[in-house]
Amino acid sequence: MNAKVVTATAADPAARRPLAEDRFAAFVDTVARHLDDHEFGGDAIAAALYLSRFHFDRVMAGIAGEPPGRFRRRLLLERSAYRLVSTSMGLDVAVEAGYSSHEAFTRAFARAFGRPPSVWRADPKRIELPCPNGVHFHPPGGLRMPARAKETSMDLVIAMVEHHQHVLRQLIAAAATLDADRLDQAIELSVEGVDNDPTIRSLLARLVGQMAMWNASMASVPYDFDAERGQSLATIGAVLGEQGPQFLDRVRDVATGNRLAETFVDATCTPARVFSYGGMIAHVLTYAAHRRTLVTGALASAGLPAIDDDPIEWVTQQAG
Repeated sequence: MNAKVVTATAADPAARRPLAEDRFAAFVDTVARHLDDHEFGGDAIAAALYLSRFHFDRVMAGIAGEPPGRFRRRLLLERSAYRLVSTSMGLDVAVEAGYSSHEAFTRAFARAFGRPPSVWRADPKRIELPCPNGVHFHPPGGLRMPARAKETSMDLVIAMVEHHQHVLRQLIAAAATLDADRLDQAIELSVEGVDNDPTIRSLLARLVGQMAMWNASMASVPYDFDAERGQSLATIGAVLGEQGPQFLDRVRDVATGNRLAETFVDATCTPARVFSYGGMIAHVLTYAAHRRTLVTGALASAGLPAIDDDPIEWVTQQAG
């Protein structure tokens, strides 16, 4: 059987797309491998891709949506923003980014991020700069391209977070049938636990507050942990009703966009830290599972009907 040869034509954009994507992937790979070689400029990259400089500039600007030189400078500035948050580097940040003087770097950084490096380091925001192609510096030392295929909204991560919030609503409703003494009775553990002096009330407040805390972190606004102390079940339920959908929307956004490996700056930490969205979600679900198990057991010990917090059937149903 003869293989069918498909030739891209100007009238067939779909046929040209794989070639454009392959060229762009090769361009990004070349930039990544030579990001620290500031002598490896446009001419060298064009030669590595077997293109003339004129053709290289025109083609890559069309595919990337920004000139190749601007593309590389943006990635270096994004890495500089990460360095300012994650290290104590001083003037070396400017040198690493390819600037011959601190003044030139400060001007370029301020234009890109809206504030000079010293101010940004004290109050950092998102390290990714706006761009038309979705390629960003990915800490600690790589570049990340957007996925060619997007995942569906009903993937495992989303289903797990939906299940978590579903069980939380059941736990809060069940706890509402208990008196205050039972709500605040210490839950005895035979080993060291995650929380100090856990009770049904405090664990439910932390389970809900954990999502509110990360909503605040991703928005770079402070979170008041004292607000969780002594909360009524009505307040805990109200916070879940407000913060739960916001958290789930964020999870849907990064999961369906295949952005779980993307990072954000948690400026509410001292010092500020950089986390990936996937790592943050894994953190929430891991500690939530422990706390939910304690609350479920405490409610059963109080004589209430058993609440099944195993996600296996929930996830199976969502997948079906």
